Amino acid sequence: MTAEPDKSTELDEPAKPAHTTEPDETRETDVPEVLGLPDEPPAFPFPHPPSPRPPARFAEMTGEPGLPRVVLSNGASALLVSRYAEVRAVLSDDRFSRASFTGKPMFARSSSSLALATSDPPVHSRRRQAVAAEFTARQARETAPWLRDLAASSASRLRTLPQPADLVEEFTVPFALRTATEQLGLPYDDAVKLRPAMAVMMSFGSHTSEEVAAAHAEVHEYFEDLVARRLYEAAAGHPNDDLLTRLLLGRGAGRLSHEEVAVFGSGLLMAGFDTTSRQLAMAVLMVLRDPALTARLREQPAALAPALEEILRWSSLIATGGAPHVALEDVRLGDVLVPAGEVVVPLAAAANQDASVFTDPDRFDPGREDNPHIAFGHGRHYCLGAPMARLQLEVGMTALLAEFAILRLAVPEDHVQWTTGQFIRGPLALPVRWDGEGWLGTDSPARQSTETASGCPWSPDRGSEEP
Repeated sequence: MTAEPDKSTELDEPAKPAHTTEPDETRETDVPEVLGLPDEPPAFPFPHPPSPRPPARFAEMTGEPGLPRVVLSNGASALLVSRYAEVRAVLSDDRFSRASFTGKPMFARSSSSLALATSDPPVHSRRRQAVAAEFTARQARETAPWLRDLAASSASRLRTLPQPADLVEEFTVPFALRTATEQLGLPYDDAVKLRPAMAVMMSFGSHTSEEVAAAHAEVHEYFEDLVARRLYEAAAGHPNDDLLTRLLLGRGAGRLSHEEVAVFGSGLLMAGFDTTSRQLAMAVLMVLRDPALTARLREQPAALAPALEEILRWSSLIATGGAPHVALEDVRLGDVLVPAGEVVVPLAAAANQDASVFTDPDRFDPGREDNPHIAFGHGRHYCLGAPMARLQLEVGMTALLAEFAILRLAVPEDHVQWTTGQFIRGPLALPVRWDGEGWLGTDSPARQSTETASGCPWSPDRGSEEP
């Protein structure tokens, strides 16, 4: 089930950096038979455990030679790329193409609805350049004041609800959804009505083709109508001050078409709220399971940023693993020759467990200093919304810690239900209490690893009492 290493490299050839790829010049003479199909390659995606962690197989693969062969959910054969250097190579090398993967995406959205995620240069470059100025770190910082107000009011509203309350539906989802609708300039209630259709589009293997087609039609029709309204307002001399209008009024050869703006808007709404709400829910779970960490984050606000970076590294958000790429020519990945036409799937969540890059990668270390994770991707497909996503995670967590002196899971962690059949994974619901009752999670692996971390400056039992 594994592509064996290519041993054709000359012994006296200078070593190449592990993070690079290079064209193969020996195709006609020494391509080894390393990519033959096994009798029964395993199905992919691998199932995730009911926790923030990726499948255990991900970390195992980073220490094994070769590239394991699998069968994707659409029946295509593919090789899994798990090691950090090689994942980065696939994501940054133009000889690997997302657009050339002609099978359906790894989830229910059609390729035509993914303006950036499934395109290659020069189309991808033009589209990304047209929107990049709206997604800078500076732009994210400018939104911080109203985002803090939104998070604070959302946390205050949560407190008014009967206990236990579901932190997902009552905090992380509305917080992320209101952020996305504010950026896009669409009514919040409209976005709420679109949620069922968007859930179908972000699913995999759980809906019929007819249900998927109907969901696409509903969401696309809404954004086509919204774009038409924004164009009419601009033509009448009253342009709306929102992202879609600014993209519609953009100038230059690289501007987006009206159709592209509609597609981009629907994609941003889906990705902008679903990924952030689920990742924030996982972050809250990982903090609440560890009273010592909760106490430290309250007392030392500067500790929150590195803790969130470690949560991003240690957890696994993408249920389908990664986006399939097709090799456009023979390419060597590490010690394996990947021939033209082969499908590879780079796994960022596996790369983030690579022991050659991360010391003791299985350990959750909220104070980890050297943390070059690639949870937001790498290269040309690096997540445009990463600055805003980081800000939302930090602001959302800060608001909860400020509002609640005590916030605990209302159920044991192994009773928390997780999403199934969805491209983005996370807790389906997260029941919490703030009255002193609840579950402390004292046997949590994350807590144990935190408490035993070298130089840990806080007591394992701190946080079990109200500050």
